[in-house]
Amino acid sequence: MNIFEYYKDIFLQSIKHINIDEKLKSKISVETPKQKMFGDISFNAPLVLSSTLKKNPLILAEEFKNLIVKNNNDFDKIEITKPGFINFTFKKKTLLNFLGKIQNNFGFSNNKSSKKINIEFVSANPTGPLHIGHCRGAIYGDVLSNLLKYCGHNVSKEYYINDYGNQITLFLKSIYFRAVEIVKKKKFPEDQGLYPGTYIIDITKEILKKINIDDYDNFEDAKITLRSIAIDLAMNLIKNDLDIMGINHDIFTSESAIVRENILSKAINKLKDKGAIYKGVLPKPKGEIEDWEPREQLLFKATNYGDDVDRALQKSDNTWTYFANDIAYHYHKLNREYDHYINILGADHAGYIKRLSSAVSALNNKKKFEIKISQIVKLYKGGKPYRMSKRAGDFILAKDLINAVGKDSARFMMVYRSSQSPLDFDFDVVNDKSKENPVFYVQYACARLNSLFNKSKFEIDTEIKDAQLDLISNQQELNLIKKYLEWPKIINLCQTNLEVHHIPYYLYELSSEFHAFWNLGKTNEDLKIIDHPDKDISKSRLFLLQKLYIILKTGLKIIDVDISKKM
Repeated sequence: MNIFEYYKDIFLQSIKHINIDEKLKSKISVETPKQKMFGDISFNAPLVLSSTLKKNPLILAEEFKNLIVKNNNDFDKIEITKPGFINFTFKKKTLLNFLGKIQNNFGFSNNKSSKKINIEFVSANPTGPLHIGHCRGAIYGDVLSNLLKYCGHNVSKEYYINDYGNQITLFLKSIYFRAVEIVKKKKFPEDQGLYPGTYIIDITKEILKKINIDDYDNFEDAKITLRSIAIDLAMNLIKNDLDIMGINHDIFTSESAIVRENILSKAINKLKDKGAIYKGVLPKPKGEIEDWEPREQLLFKATNYGDDVDRALQKSDNTWTYFANDIAYHYHKLNREYDHYINILGADHAGYIKRLSSAVSALNNKKKFEIKISQIVKLYKGGKPYRMSKRAGDFILAKDLINAVGKDSARFMMVYRSSQSPLDFDFDVVNDKSKENPVFYVQYACARLNSLFNKSKFEIDTEIKDAQLDLISNQQELNLIKKYLEWPKIINLCQTNLEVHHIPYYLYELSSEFHAFWNLGKTNEDLKIIDHPDKDISKSRLFLLQKLYIILKTGLKIIDVDISKKM
């Protein structure tokens, strides 16, 4: 049960005599006050409706308060605060009633209709292993998929293999010249924009086990053979990196297959039928650009669909642009009948949002399509920027990060901040065994809970029967219950905004409340848990902590972080 939605419905029912349109109703909310001194929940309807009803919000709040009191007896205290909030403090019996209703599915909302959702993420060029820039987007996409599955949706995780175009040619050339270097002792070229990473040498050595480079006089002769082997080897590297991070995609779609199947012509014809394709001349780009000259080319009328400028579909040599192939891929994807499409792109692709969104809108404006950006990660150690070994050439390998801190720490910390904000990844924090390390503190809470139940006669995963909940009365215990009741709201917030950072942050706050309660028992006999002289109080407290464990387990499962039994 989401108590915030529950009480919003109750409060709105109390003022049902007022005709509130849906736009205004969406602005009315029940929230946790920013300061605990103002109560447990706060209702903002007087502030939202004062202008429409032409009444002072404080007078309106008094009227609403009197109507709510007539129909509800759940609160110890109801107060009005400026500029027009009604604040409520729960009765103890109300909190205990909610506590008793917490079950294993707590946080899951079944009022939402199940959707078929496609999430495309990572989609790194198959030219080598994943680097740290891919790591955050990969984990964010995977955790978001887990969250939406938990919320009852049918989710497919997709990887788009960009195995067509100039970057693939450079990749294959790099392998060819490494092979020539290994076999014929000719120096690897340094001035052709080739990939310098040592992983290219590893791939080349694998390929040389399958082919004889002496059979080919030049790169063009070897290109087709190299391609058939190299792309598979590169994708195996990527899949291994994803596996280390705990990520498995359901679908891999190849750009070269899209090209072979001539899907682009179908997409272009559809856009032509809608009048979204024309021949024209783009305005000169801003800034000084040498050798620029106006020329007529095939353009997509992106400005009709929300973009700032129209977009070129063909280059000067009449080959298709990368954007044109992106249109073909999304045309292919839209024909697979999902209800909701989500693309997760890296920070360097922020400029693609409008053009891709406009293309999807032109192809099918009835489909829900969203793009989320995963911002950059900065590494720190000892308070300074940290540069790990760049064995890949000019970037840090994702697997090196995982090897350094572990899968759990990487997954937890990569989603600990909003994907829209740059993330500072501090090695000192992640390796610390204290409250300063969020993932340690949450896992430590799980370990402490398991330790408690191992010392008791109860099983942590089997609900304790006949616990006397009225024995739960300490303020720290009641604070725990109040924190529990925020969990469904956290899930709903993440689902609505497609942002998952609220989950690890909440788990950390929840664990902090538990550790504070635990520590009180060290100095106060009356606050002990299993060693309390009154066994009924111990039983009720263990019941309380079983509910905590349910939430921690659920949250960590969504993030795919281990639930520690001991530490």
